[in-house]
Amino acid sequence: MITLKSDREIALMKKSGQILAVVHLHLRDLIKPGIDMWEIEKFARNFIESKGATAAQIGFEGYKYATCISINDEICHGFPRHQTLKDGDLLKVDMCVDLDGGISDSCWSYAVGTPSKEVQQLMEVTKTALYKGIEQAVVGKRIGDIAHAIQTYAESFGYGVVRDFVGHGIGPTIHEAPAVPHYGKAHSGLRLKEGMTITIEPMINMGDWQMRETIDQNGWTAYTKDGLLSCQYEHSIAITADGPQILTAQD
Repeated sequence: MITLKSDREIALMKKSGQILAVVHLHLRDLIKPGIDMWEIEKFARNFIESKGATAAQIGFEGYKYATCISINDEICHGFPRHQTLKDGDLLKVDMCVDLDGGISDSCWSYAVGTPSKEVQQLMEVTKTALYKGIEQAVVGKRIGDIAHAIQTYAESFGYGVVRDFVGHGIGPTIHEAPAVPHYGKAHSGLRLKEGMTITIEPMINMGDWQMRETIDQNGWTAYTKDGLLSCQYEHSIAITADGPQILTAQD
């Protein structure tokens, strides 16, 4: 069921999203060659809890961690673990925050050390694709308009747009209806209404869009089929009469 949020509910989700945005800003300084990936998990959980919020991913469908940390050819749902980061790694950190029932969800990508030109371009294109999708998140448009904007931009660079994982409604829980694909036809799909809250989270592969046929043995982590890099950026969005409101951006 799709729930339309009141102004009060959206304001609470934005307060949650501000906590999440600040975590990501701090991670820009923390993530560097030589650190243990587990330090990211510890920092994120401690910071979120220090603000009186909870890391909403913990316990979601049995997931145990405050963060999903996916590296290089891991598309999404990577586990935080003891692994030393190396110069040139591409890291994706996805988190959800619950503040008094206000839920937010956001993923940022981080280049470890000095990225190659190829990695830098992949990151820039993925972030731009996200914002092109957000531009379409207005009352009266359709979900297919978001999807088409993302797909056509990313594919113009020869990249693959992941189809196995999509954005979603958010609030009152992490995953709600509707599904928000990042590929598809313009002027198709569900019409957007004021008060809807969704995530837009394109996962863009340097090569083919497909993932491996099997998930990692941990039951969660997905990888690119061709072993090439995958990048992701995500924001939580409110559909308002004044246009899309990004709930997980730092003011």
